[in-house]
Amino acid sequence: MRVLVLGGTTEARLLCRRLEAPGSGFAATLSLAGVTRAPVLPRMEVRIGSFGGVEGLAHWLSHNRVAAVIDATHPFAARISANAVAACARAGVALARVERPAWTPSPGDRWTMVPDMAAAARAIGPAPRRILLTIGRKDLLAFRDVAACGHTWLVRSVDAPDPALLPMGARTIQARGPFDVAAEDALLRREGIDLIVTKNSGGAATAGKLEAARALGIAVIMVERPAVPPATVVGDVEHAMAWLRSRAIIHEGSTLRDV
Repeated sequence: MRVLVLGGTTEARLLCRRLEAPGSGFAATLSLAGVTRAPVLPRMEVRIGSFGGVEGLAHWLSHNRVAAVIDATHPFAARISANAVAACARAGVALARVERPAWTPSPGDRWTMVPDMAAAARAIGPAPRRILLTIGRKDLLAFRDVAACGHTWLVRSVDAPDPALLPMGARTIQARGPFDVAAEDALLRREGIDLIVTKNSGGAATAGKLEAARALGIAVIMVERPAVPPATVVGDVEHAMAWLRSRAIIHEGSTLRDV
């Protein structure tokens, strides 16, 4: 059965390992948007770049006789997820979204929840802060012109950000998770961080900073996830594989009837 995986996350990498294993019963293609400059690639067929919106994706699915799509993109890749829902509906292809649970505050957390990056920038306030920005490199523009003097900025991302997007005087760290609590604690202490700005990505790979912040009493501005259209949701790779196997049974029965 032909499967398309919309990837770019840890869950996508783990799912691809299962799908590329001998005897999996699936012929899978991994699609990456091309945001990360040096992605970790599986041995299966990989497609990098845009499909050309809903119409382009629907055409690709039909042309390649794809029977199922797994949306394992980042929780903040709202446009890709919305396009996947619309394109699969148009092409008559089954779709499931791997949706890792969002982070929720625990006792001792000092979180400020905000709806978007502009609100996060406003929530920093005028008092000078030592800020760790862990929002990726594409959403930095909202912070470039924060009208408060004296902030110290440390920006962490997988790839080097465009200098034109950085707040004045910002230093950068290039690193790929997972990050454990001990390493995050050491970073926050060494840099004297008193505020973290981050997305509610969920998952364990980057949660260490939140545990370290709780222990150190550091404030966190948490950007909430964008809304995406409804779809069948699975919580992890195991459930994604179970869903694909159920679709494979349906697909096999349909193929036999066609024969």
